[in-house]
Amino acid sequence: MAKPAKNPPDISTLTKPKAKIELMRLSLEMEAHNKRYYQDDAPTVSDADYDALRRRVEAIEAKFPDLVTGASPTQTVGAAPARGFTKVQHVVPMLSLGNAFSDEEVTEFVERIQRFLKLDEIPAIVAEPKIDGLSLSLRYENGELIRAATRGDGFTGEDVTANVRTIKDIPTTLKGKHIPAACELRGEVYMLKSDFLALNKKQEEAGDTVFANPRNSAAGSLRQKDVAITASRPLKFFAYAWGEMSDYPMAEPTQHAMIAWLGKVGFTVNPEITSCKSVDDALAFYRRIGEIRAKLGYDIDGVVYKVDRIDWQARLGFAGRAPRWAIAHKFAAEQATTVLEKIDIQVGRTGALTPVARLTPITVGGVVVSNATLHNADYIAGIGNDGQPLRDGVDIREGDTVIVQRAGDVIPQVVNVALDKRPKSAKPYEFPTKCPVCGSHAIRENDEVVTRCTGALVCPAQAVEKLKHFVSRLAFDIDGLGDKQIQEFYDEGIIMHPVDIFTLAKRDERNTKKLRDREGYGETSVRNLFAAIDDRRKIELNRLIFALGIRHIGEGNAKLLARHYGSFTAFREAMLAAAAGQGSEENTSEAYADLNAIDGVGEIVADAVVEFFAEKRNVKALDELLSEIEVLDVAQAKTDTPVAGKTVVFTGSLTKFTRDEAKAGAERLGAKVAGSVSKKTDYVVAGEDAGSKLTKARDLGVAVLTEDEWLALIGG
Repeated sequence: MAKPAKNPPDISTLTKPKAKIELMRLSLEMEAHNKRYYQDDAPTVSDADYDALRRRVEAIEAKFPDLVTGASPTQTVGAAPARGFTKVQHVVPMLSLGNAFSDEEVTEFVERIQRFLKLDEIPAIVAEPKIDGLSLSLRYENGELIRAATRGDGFTGEDVTANVRTIKDIPTTLKGKHIPAACELRGEVYMLKSDFLALNKKQEEAGDTVFANPRNSAAGSLRQKDVAITASRPLKFFAYAWGEMSDYPMAEPTQHAMIAWLGKVGFTVNPEITSCKSVDDALAFYRRIGEIRAKLGYDIDGVVYKVDRIDWQARLGFAGRAPRWAIAHKFAAEQATTVLEKIDIQVGRTGALTPVARLTPITVGGVVVSNATLHNADYIAGIGNDGQPLRDGVDIREGDTVIVQRAGDVIPQVVNVALDKRPKSAKPYEFPTKCPVCGSHAIRENDEVVTRCTGALVCPAQAVEKLKHFVSRLAFDIDGLGDKQIQEFYDEGIIMHPVDIFTLAKRDERNTKKLRDREGYGETSVRNLFAAIDDRRKIELNRLIFALGIRHIGEGNAKLLARHYGSFTAFREAMLAAAAGQGSEENTSEAYADLNAIDGVGEIVADAVVEFFAEKRNVKALDELLSEIEVLDVAQAKTDTPVAGKTVVFTGSLTKFTRDEAKAGAERLGAKVAGSVSKKTDYVVAGEDAGSKLTKARDLGVAVLTEDEWLALIGG
């Protein structure tokens, strides 16, 4: 039996190696949440829970600033643009906002601005409702709309111009005389609550999927490949910001004046936007908007404060992923009371057993809620992530009257129990020790709060989910082969393993019962499906690695591995060599050391990949798949530079450039950047206060360079 899961370590007790592992874990979790929110339009955690993860990352990075990387959640925004849309590079990045959760934090925000600008007076602040929708960039040239793009990851978005032209709130031609030659205007696509309810009713009557909330509905409607679907949806748009401007339409531009100008040139601007002369004014606006929130026709999740003077905005600039001159003051979660009728267990792709509360339906924030997450066994038992009593140690039982919370209009959670209303017949919930789907043992692994099914190769729940993951957008992305089709084909034994997808056409030729004869199919649809499958027989290395569904391998880590090994042959051989080193207490193989040394990987990810390749049945299934597909090598880095092909480690506090700049520059020149020193390291670039890595480099005889020597080597 596995040891009981340990609680997340207290940040004050973290050593640097453990902090790196904890940051990696948090980054993987947040990366998955970002994908579900920005790409899939289907978030699975509340804003409050997501914000708690981010705050933990920020606290760890504050204690260990040299662990901050360009891939950190604090340095990135959103998620990569999805396949199926043309990519658009934002000239001015569409970054996100820092958050405030209390009056004191708002006061500190204003005081930071005063200190930075060396002001005696309180700067004028513009306050506006924070619309819960989809951010959009609109580029106009000579007053004509030429391109519309989603935010994406903040730097690259999706071209949705054709869809945006169907939205009445967005002018295709700007009105007025003072129109800049080129301007990029920004705002939020949203849906009115009344329109959302009407759309869901229409979807339900037609037997189509209903949306969870107006934000998901608006985002999903805008990102349709069929423009006619977008045109049929009642989308709205509030303009409130801008990016690139060839010039401003007024001599001394301010935030408030620019909002007024947006209204004059044809946009709808939020009538609640107001100017504040003090912190008290700003907080009064926040409280007033909070009081009328339920009466507004659209969803908001807070208030945004911005410095009014645009020249001061320019001076303040950005700190990481967020502007110094703006902050979002978030609302508390909405709550309601109902009865928990039953606790069900869902089994996910990785075998995780997740408890779900089946509730007597209740309206929370304008949405009918009948299910809520219960997270894990500890949460039900009344134990928090820190190991301390949660809800004063009160457990959750079937039959309880519970308080349900929706924060950020995502999947609700049970946050408390009305103990005085507990039925006498209610019994403590016994978390299953066997998988409810396949009957395999369910255990809690070391350092985890999650209970997992051990029957990965026999559990239908995992098999189906792994196939769905295999064909998902960031993996093979096969048109016409979505979750519904995978489920149907699996249930009928047509597709049981990934290789079955690529042998489907051959097997269909031999079968007397053809796919085209199935209900809902025909000659054209089957031909299109086979063509879509053939179109994915060539796959990028990082997408294949991601498609394998290895634990802890998200989009970011898949890219790290692909860039490091370059080809699937090199990756496979290295992983098999690393797997051969398993069995002893510590894997001492060179292949494992090389994998573990990749900057951004570490032991958790390395062990997960090695465990995958140590399972012979996984390797056999992979080899069968490779007989049907071709894996494309990663584009070769430069080979004509002094550091091409060399392995470089940066350590200590760098003063000439940031660590991210150093890594990016080295990789552009064809070097490999590692996170630890080994015999394969060619150069160690040591900044101030370099520690154990510098010592190890000297012990191994690795060349050690100062920052100036490194710059001289690469030609500045």
